[in-house]
Amino acid sequence: MSQLDILDQKILEIISNNARIPFKDVATVCGVSRAAIHQRVQRLVEAGVVLGSGYYVNPKSLGYSTCTYVGIKLERGSMYKEVAAQLEKIPEIVECHFTTGPYTLLVKLYSHDNEHLMELLNDRIQEIAGVISTETLISLEQKINRTVPICIPGNGEGV
Repeated sequence: MSQLDILDQKILEIISNNARIPFKDVATVCGVSRAAIHQRVQRLVEAGVVLGSGYYVNPKSLGYSTCTYVGIKLERGSMYKEVAAQLEKIPEIVECHFTTGPYTLLVKLYSHDNEHLMELLNDRIQEIAGVISTETLISLEQKINRTVPICIPGNGEGV
């Protein structure tokens, strides 16, 4: 997709703050038609600029009280695709990143309690071929959860 224009950025700023806002309200703020907003959002989705638009379910409401980050070291970094495919089969893992630094992979997962976490670590993650060690960091509380700033390239200011 070519560079985003000011209208695209304004739309992104609005919908990233409230994904449920009606297009007619976005159109009013932007001073264009609802059809124009619909077409722009559709183009942003097709271009991969907008990823998803669903609801975020609070894991605690489903009994997942523990958020954990797990650093995973592999025998060889080149194994990351195969290991990531195995990790994807574990539904409690919500993110997986191929990283630089001390870990080959960094995953974020949710567990019901410490016993469940230990099962995920010992019986699932550490049993995957190529995993040589893990380091676990338990999140005590999340204070910030947001998207990156929507800004015009070059000026560093939000729209």
